[in-house]
Amino acid sequence: MKWLALPILLLTALPAQTIPTMAQTALPDTPAGQAARDWMDALNSGERAQIAAVKEKYHRPNPVDGTLSFATQTGGLKVLRVESSSPGELVMFTEAKTSDLFFRSTFRVDATDPTARLEVNNDNSVRRPPDLAIPRLTQSGINTALDAKADAMVKADALSGGMLVVRGKSTVYYRVWGMADRAAKTPVTRTTKFRIGSMNKMFTAVAILQLIDQKKLSLDDTVGKLLPGYPNAGIAQKVTVRMLLTHSGGTGDIFGPEFDKERLTLKSNEDYVRLFGTRAPLFEPGTQERYSNYGFILLGAIVSKVSGEDYYDYVQRHIFAPAGMTGTGSLPEDAAVPDRSKGYMKKDGQWVSNADTLPFRGMAAGGGYSTLDDLVKFGQALESGTLLPKALLADATADHTKGKWYGYGFMVGGDGADRWYGHGGGAPGMNGELRVFPASQTVIVALSNLDPPAATNLAEFYANRMPLN
Repeated sequence: MKWLALPILLLTALPAQTIPTMAQTALPDTPAGQAARDWMDALNSGERAQIAAVKEKYHRPNPVDGTLSFATQTGGLKVLRVESSSPGELVMFTEAKTSDLFFRSTFRVDATDPTARLEVNNDNSVRRPPDLAIPRLTQSGINTALDAKADAMVKADALSGGMLVVRGKSTVYYRVWGMADRAAKTPVTRTTKFRIGSMNKMFTAVAILQLIDQKKLSLDDTVGKLLPGYPNAGIAQKVTVRMLLTHSGGTGDIFGPEFDKERLTLKSNEDYVRLFGTRAPLFEPGTQERYSNYGFILLGAIVSKVSGEDYYDYVQRHIFAPAGMTGTGSLPEDAAVPDRSKGYMKKDGQWVSNADTLPFRGMAAGGGYSTLDDLVKFGQALESGTLLPKALLADATADHTKGKWYGYGFMVGGDGADRWYGHGGGAPGMNGELRVFPASQTVIVALSNLDPPAATNLAEFYANRMPLN
């Protein structure tokens, strides 16, 4: 299980036979160009054997399953434009075939011995240049286009969930699709509660920012100052709140063999700290950015320590209640939560329950649940100043990372009228997106109880085409 921030998430692949190869695409006739052509053909085939053959030919250390997963995530890639070319390096803009995901794809080889090793990097943090922008539509145009996209996904059994878009005080788009519980044949409704994965990070960030506003801590306080006795000195002495909020502390993940073994005994943020607190940083804190679920677990523990309240009580009293969010929480999976949907992940081509992958309950890094309307209320409460002073929100939702993708607990993107903030969440059997566009007072929420990108694709599709004025 993995709660992810970026939108490259287990996307639904097209059948392999529908994906054309790169054989007729004009790439440079260079060593790097030929290597890129081979790699793209293998990726777009969706075939394990072809991907394995390219891995062997170019001595790539990356596992075949990783490339195969990326093929599933993207449906293959299409080349939009070559950006730069030399004998040993090719850089081009590419786009996923089944979504709006956009990449700067870089291929590097030794021009004198190109099969010695092929390095491939697909960077999805890059923003589209103006000439490759997706054309904007009218409100009726985007609604019609989104209906068609969603209907096609439903027909392919690739969508179950809902989407709500509010502009100012007006609902401009709302639809639900599929089943909240397939066995009981319970349809998704407007009150269905969906697991939201990493979207919990926004709640944790707001809690921290509220405590900063109250002068109870600062962005530059260390973990050791706020959590006295923290086991690992490297993290205690060097990692700050600012680093935790921007994924630059080197604090690592929580998922893996240790989580799998202790999954049902990890009942609080503090339980995770006891399990992982002796680990050293993955890199010198502050020198890199690497998405860290454990970093937000630490922030949750800090909320409890500094406020003197249980983490769950704090977010309920200081975030959910003021925003009017009555359908949001992180109650344990064995609790009876009305309208909480079942999650379904793809296995061997079939949708199966994700219950055996879930933690005991959601925590500061992710795993809670919410509704379409509650997340709209959260976005509106942020914009109105109900949860944070507007100046502090503006700082929290500005770029604070080298990759220009994250603020303080919020994903960020766009410029001018297209500027947005929010967060995504994804893991087997759950996917969600919240995007707030301050200039147009637009809040987009998409939620699903299927693997990513069921919700992500809808939110991205709408955001890229919606009217900005």
